[in-house]
Amino acid sequence: MKFHGKNAIVTGGANGIGLAIARNLVMAGASVCIFDLASENPAERASTIGAQGCVADVTDRSSLESAFGLGPIPDVVVINAGTVGIASIANTSAELWNRTLNVNLTGAFNTLQIAAERMRPTRKGAIVLTASTNSFDGEADLIAYNATKAGLLGILHTAANELGPYGIRVNAVCPGLIRTRLTAEAFSNPAPLRDYFRHIALGRGGEPDEVAQAVLFLASDLASYITGTTLVVDGGQLASKFGTWGGAADSFDGQRWTRNS
Repeated sequence: MKFHGKNAIVTGGANGIGLAIARNLVMAGASVCIFDLASENPAERASTIGAQGCVADVTDRSSLESAFGLGPIPDVVVINAGTVGIASIANTSAELWNRTLNVNLTGAFNTLQIAAERMRPTRKGAIVLTASTNSFDGEADLIAYNATKAGLLGILHTAANELGPYGIRVNAVCPGLIRTRLTAEAFSNPAPLRDYFRHIALGRGGEPDEVAQAVLFLASDLASYITGTTLVVDGGQLASKFGTWGGAADSFDGQRWTRNS
């Protein structure tokens, strides 16, 4: 997976999965620009990995257009910016609902539309969206998040269809539970992890670099005949309907399950 001579943009790239994607793209030879909110210090974070940073708010069309206009036409765009809020259906406020949709869905659309407009004349390029395993399931207390991640698949399929004739591929990764700033509290509490990881075939949570490698594959020339598809990066969670772990030969060390026979 080589990206020498290619320009890449990663939205929401100052932390977590986005930062891992940006770092791996740099390591693979790409010239990378991180887009993120001013509060996330994108230029400072980018400097630590040999990338550039630009303040951009994906919910603000003019902000996003200005950021795109500062650099060259991208070869790769990773639409990763996102947010999540936990609340039951009854307790999901209009503010939470609207903010989640604005960032995760409208922000993704804004980024995609601007990127496609710039990339179309070149007749090449790759766009990768960060969706989720929640694009497929109905995990409780996440109705706004689940709705946006399911909606990203509609954007994915439509964009792949419309942009394919211009040589632009559009794909998505669907991570499961990944160790990031947003999930740090969950990873620090072994009690609920024991049961949660019981339903993951590999018996553990994922790391940002594991998602980044999937993104790089979809963005690379190795995936030249792949568009409109999703790559699930969840350790086998969606494949493990009734749970993999918990037998007499299994043990949990606080972070992962192992089988002793």
